[in-house]
Amino acid sequence: MKSINLEELSAMKQSYLKDDKARIVRNALLMNDIGTISRDFQSVSDNPNLFSIDIKTMSATSQQKSGRCWIFSALNVLREMAGKKYGIKEFELSQNFIAFYDKLEKTNFFLEAIIAEADAPMGSETKRYLLEQGISDGGQWDMFVSIVKKYGLCPKSAMPETFQSSNTRNMNALLNLRLRRFASEAEKLARTGNKDQIVERKKECLEECYRLIVSCFGMPPASFTFEYADKEDKYHAEYDVTPLDFYHSYFDVDLDDYVGIINGPTKDKPFHKMYTVKYLGNVIDGNPIRFLNLPIEEFKELVLKQLQNGELVWFGCDCGKDGDRQSGLWDDRLFDYAGTFDMHLDMTKEEMLDTRHSAMNHAMVFTGVNLVNGKPTRWKIENSWGDKTANKGYYLCSDTWFDKYVYEAFVPKKYLGEELLKVLEEEPIELLPWDPFGSLAD
Repeated sequence: MKSINLEELSAMKQSYLKDDKARIVRNALLMNDIGTISRDFQSVSDNPNLFSIDIKTMSATSQQKSGRCWIFSALNVLREMAGKKYGIKEFELSQNFIAFYDKLEKTNFFLEAIIAEADAPMGSETKRYLLEQGISDGGQWDMFVSIVKKYGLCPKSAMPETFQSSNTRNMNALLNLRLRRFASEAEKLARTGNKDQIVERKKECLEECYRLIVSCFGMPPASFTFEYADKEDKYHAEYDVTPLDFYHSYFDVDLDDYVGIINGPTKDKPFHKMYTVKYLGNVIDGNPIRFLNLPIEEFKELVLKQLQNGELVWFGCDCGKDGDRQSGLWDDRLFDYAGTFDMHLDMTKEEMLDTRHSAMNHAMVFTGVNLVNGKPTRWKIENSWGDKTANKGYYLCSDTWFDKYVYEAFVPKKYLGEELLKVLEEEPIELLPWDPFGSLAD
């Protein structure tokens, strides 16, 4: 390893001081954000908020200070189905209901994973990963499906938000403190030949965590009244509806029919193969998380088929790159950082995944697309950051941004051809827990 010597430092300094552009940039940054002085306004004019396919949807929702985007986005897809069926103009399904059971199931999932790794030392790769990650608000579509199939759904009025469900940081910290304490206990018991005591300690820990979750999120309803007004303002009410009855009776959808597709153009993931990730999930006996890896052209074609058929599309992406939250635009040409600072910043999607520069971290819903000669130029997005930013909570991304930063989507099997349906029958290749496609949308 070689340190920076004073001669090198002096040479870099002299080169910088001779650069008039660098001086202008330095002065501009005194009172401005990097993004402000690097913005390419051609990107804005190239992406008007107009779409040739524009599915009308309800008002934007808000996950507030929580990492529940995957829940909000999935429920935004389902509420449109119920809204269309019953003529409801505006309503929300309870995000808190799903989050409650997700948090409880994740707690149990973590405890069982620690028990499975009880004999491993604290410094082992897998145990270290589990302990560093703990449990969070984030998730994926199949995790949502597992919760709905086991516990059902309910309207937001039946289990509304609490302060803690919308502000989860402190509760998550307490949960993870208790879970890591259990991990420490389990390791000591295994090391001293007392593994038979671990199950009892797990029961104690799970009950304590359950009590915390109930205190923070409230008690989920066993049954409720489904009340709504239709588009003609006519009142309707259905009494003593259970969450599972609500899901099975009021939603014309088979969630098991949806298939996860990813675009992961890395050498360790050949296309047209199935993948799963070790220790990724929430409900132990729920839906296994499985992905079909496709080239971006095939991936995009399946997303387009849904939109063209008037169906919304849940998708996962890296929302932290090349976007402006206030204007609501994501475009990989929006900021010319390379030109501003004379830096080599270009990376392929493969390189970004391999170097951990990018991975899925947010879930949203495609509600529209603009097509020119049958080819997409930009995409309309329903987000869950409230209606005070962007276009009343609706965003858009350029097609090139889609190619670069969209990683995952879920599509009905009816849109897959015979060859891809055959691939679904293959045993998935298990990826390590820390693979980029094991990341959670939050």
